[in-house]
Amino acid sequence: MATTGTESPARPRRSKRVLADLALAELPAPPSSIWRVIGPGVVAAGVGLGSGEFVIFPYIASQVGLVFLWAAVLGVLVQYFLNTEIERYTLATGESVLTGFSRLWRHWGGVLLALAVVHSLWPGWANSSATLVTYLVGGSVRWITVGMLVIIALLLTMSRVVYHTLERGQALKMVAIGVLIAGAIAFAMPLHVWADAPALAARPAFPVAIFGWAMLAGAIAYAGAGGPSNLCVSSWIRDKGFGMASHAPRIESPLLGEPVAAPGTGWRFDLNAVSLQHWNAWWRFAKIEQLSTFVAMTLITIIFTSVLAFALLYGRPDLPRDISFLWLEAQVLSDRVGGWFGYLFLIVGAFALFLTAVGVVDVTARLAADVLRTIYWTGGNESVIYSAIVWMIVVFGIAVVSTGASQPLVLLVTSAVIAGFMMFVYSGLLLVLNCRKLDEPLRPSWTRRGALAFAILLFGGVSAATFFEQIASR
Repeated sequence: MATTGTESPARPRRSKRVLADLALAELPAPPSSIWRVIGPGVVAAGVGLGSGEFVIFPYIASQVGLVFLWAAVLGVLVQYFLNTEIERYTLATGESVLTGFSRLWRHWGGVLLALAVVHSLWPGWANSSATLVTYLVGGSVRWITVGMLVIIALLLTMSRVVYHTLERGQALKMVAIGVLIAGAIAFAMPLHVWADAPALAARPAFPVAIFGWAMLAGAIAYAGAGGPSNLCVSSWIRDKGFGMASHAPRIESPLLGEPVAAPGTGWRFDLNAVSLQHWNAWWRFAKIEQLSTFVAMTLITIIFTSVLAFALLYGRPDLPRDISFLWLEAQVLSDRVGGWFGYLFLIVGAFALFLTAVGVVDVTARLAADVLRTIYWTGGNESVIYSAIVWMIVVFGIAVVSTGASQPLVLLVTSAVIAGFMMFVYSGLLLVLNCRKLDEPLRPSWTRRGALAFAILLFGGVSAATFFEQIASR
């Protein structure tokens, strides 16, 4: 059966309780052009461009101005280091970072999977998208959300190669956001707003008294992909065939593709002058790809949506403290530019949040399929498990919406708090994994180790503050 790269060598039979050792294989040469490796950063940015970028950060800006934009920059930069360190392990071994964590302790993958499942059970992204749709055409938020969840399941389980569907969808989303940004700059944003924005953002504040720790911690966690989505960078570069992941099969539809039942463990390569030259090139490409896609796209979008919300809504006495602030923002745009632009704003927002919901379901199903196939159900087919998990998530999401849990902002903040705690846990695991399980020439520099240590302190601190805030409020 064909894979994304060369056929994998035979490997030893694994114990039921211990992961097989890494088999020996060759590290392929990287492509000659950076354009051949563009993709995972786009998907990570696209999955992230929803809750934090269209809802949480603009909401904060509409209430208190641009004093919290510094947190977006901090969150994105920290996630850049997390993403690239996650890529480091998969580039070097071809196995997912969750499998790597399970080499430290067999059940670490299961622990993170449980957190990912709890994080994704609240369908806040689809619910937010459905809310914007009702602003456009009316209808019931509940039933539109249900319809969206079913469409998401069909998209992910009927795609021949799931990654291709994700990459194309998120790329289209970035184009739509780009059109919205260009239109707002041309028609809706006075030049003095952009001139004043840097000075306003340069007065940093931490408005915890206004929003509480849960909202602000969630904003930092969702400044980018956030939570389980960062972990899935590992799976996306496996499907893309980067580095040693060129030996791994891709996730394909059980109905339309040719899924391969293969073990989830990876490979190692001999360290010599040629392989290290290839490694350095792969590592350079990974960093450039993340900077030019994930970091750039995420920061541009957060800054734009926050400045737009500030320019249109800040200081209004009738400003709502829920997601309906987006409806008010669309009305102001309609008054300033024309009804067509208000509709464009809502259409792009609904489309962006819907594709974020697609990405969140994909992320959870990928992580579940990876952990179950590698650790707990070693004879299973990853693609078949993936499809089953997608439908389980969707069915549960429908059940949650049916209970009446329909406030998108509450659902998003709940998920974001869980995401922040997840990032605290796997930042520490990632530091240990890459420093202990990789050969010396492949390990992170001391600067990068410091960045991971900072991530542990950042997400651990905001998670602890949120926990004690919730205890005190009861």
